[in-house]
Amino acid sequence: MSDARKRLFIKTYGCQMNVYDSERMKDVLHPLGYEPAEEPDGADLVILNTCHIREKAAEKVYSELGRLRPLKEAKADEGGMTIAVAGCVAQAEGAEIMKRAPVVDLVVGPQTYHKLPELIAKTHRARGEALDTEFEVEDKFDRLGNDRQVDGYTAFITVQEGCDKFCTFCVVPYTRGAEWSRPVDQIVAEVRALAAKGVREVTLLGQNVNAFHGEAPAGSEADGPWGLGQLVRHLALIGGIERIRFTTSHPRDMDDDLINAFADTPKLMPYFHLPVQAGSDKILKAMNRQHTAEEYLAIIERLRAARPDIAISGDMIVGFPGETDKDFEATMQLVRDVNYASCFSFKYSKRPGTPGAAMFNQVAEEVKTERLLALQALLNEQQVAFNESQIGQTLPVLFERPGRLDGQLHGRSPYLQAVHVEAPADMIGKIGNVRIEGASRNALSGILVTSEQSAA
Repeated sequence: MSDARKRLFIKTYGCQMNVYDSERMKDVLHPLGYEPAEEPDGADLVILNTCHIREKAAEKVYSELGRLRPLKEAKADEGGMTIAVAGCVAQAEGAEIMKRAPVVDLVVGPQTYHKLPELIAKTHRARGEALDTEFEVEDKFDRLGNDRQVDGYTAFITVQEGCDKFCTFCVVPYTRGAEWSRPVDQIVAEVRALAAKGVREVTLLGQNVNAFHGEAPAGSEADGPWGLGQLVRHLALIGGIERIRFTTSHPRDMDDDLINAFADTPKLMPYFHLPVQAGSDKILKAMNRQHTAEEYLAIIERLRAARPDIAISGDMIVGFPGETDKDFEATMQLVRDVNYASCFSFKYSKRPGTPGAAMFNQVAEEVKTERLLALQALLNEQQVAFNESQIGQTLPVLFERPGRLDGQLHGRSPYLQAVHVEAPADMIGKIGNVRIEGASRNALSGILVTSEQSAA
């Protein structure tokens, strides 16, 4: 390990998978002497880990690079600053970034960030630039290993990457590549290592995580790859892991085995995120979602039959090209039928290179805004009602850190709600039973009743 201590600042945009990727970047750079910095000022290496999903993603990156430029210039006589752009914007626009932003030394795609040490060395040796946006998913996970730095009692772990669905509004198939799943033994080794470091809850990540089809573990009698349901049951056997979650799923990849896992695996939390995007079959077809509203509702019905206390979360897009008032009302009706515990909602925005961007009948911006406000009012009403329904219930809460007030702890319910409770500091890392006495749209509050289990 290098004796020279260097400072690393990573700014993460977008999804939970990017959060995971940023943590792994820290892991691969730690042996080189890089320690985390809270701000870019004074950092020796700044990485922008970008997301291409949100509107004007590339412009936000260039804006941030503009702010970093004077910081880099100020360090020119003090050893310098290396600036890297990683993630999906890097994958989609790598060559353009290098051309348009001379302040950038390194561009690395989401499948090649494990090469950061050698790419940084290359830029330093040549005093030039490096670009690597190849798709080498398998090689990435083979080289990352399981020596992760852990800060807390929850952790993300990528089990699947890529997407074969090609929704017409989405850039993910072009930035993350085809669907690929990690071998089960590799995932188990990483989860066991996390448990040994005190992690109590793991969230399995994938662009289409329920499309998981990983190589069966050594010695397994299974004929062919394992599905996500089998993986969840297997991980539930690992000592120390008390909670399992997964996100994000696609309706087309729901199968009976995964649904049954909610019924027969208590460690699988009763909170399920299943994006639908629209309630109109016409719009779903235009989006190339490959399912109907009726099929989506049937999945929700099967989930609730398997686990009656399950809470459903989702994603919605309003104003997709061709969406009429009738189509939007179909979306509102689906929301009423599902009754979401929480839901993300967005206005449709064009993504360069996607089929949706070239479609006719683009919806006017003011219409999209009006529809989004109406949808969010309904979703907020549902979320408040769900949270208030927990008042009087006793829920197991995993305490993660101190709260904002003296003597208060912050934790998460099985439904992923933030919970604030007065409790002793030694409850951090433990699961305690909390009687819920208050609720708002974003959090619950209550009284600690009993300590259910120790983190040891």
